[in-house]
Amino acid sequence: MKLNKATVEKIAELARLRLKEEEKELFTHQLDSILTYFEKLKELDTKDVPPTTHAIENVNVFREDEIKESLPTEDVFLNAPNKDKDKKFFLVPQVIEQD
Repeated sequence: MKLNKATVEKIAELARLRLKEEEKELFTHQLDSILTYFEKLKELDTKDVPPTTHAIENVNVFREDEIKESLPTEDVFLNAPNKDKDKKFFLVPQVIEQD
């Protein structure tokens, strides 16, 4: 497939792009090279190649949930800069402005 400047201009219009004249020339050459490469790929026999969604096989990396003992509350708050006197909450600066 030979791509021409008019096709690049139409693609740019559809994509709402304003291209300079030198960009149109550059993109015409680049897109034509890409499409020529894809034409070459059509020559490959892929009838025995199963379709894939990824280049490498994905494996589930999640671990099983295991119930473990939590840290004691006193230990959790040891390094907290701000805490309430009952050691039940972390105190943080207000992030929502009220009018």
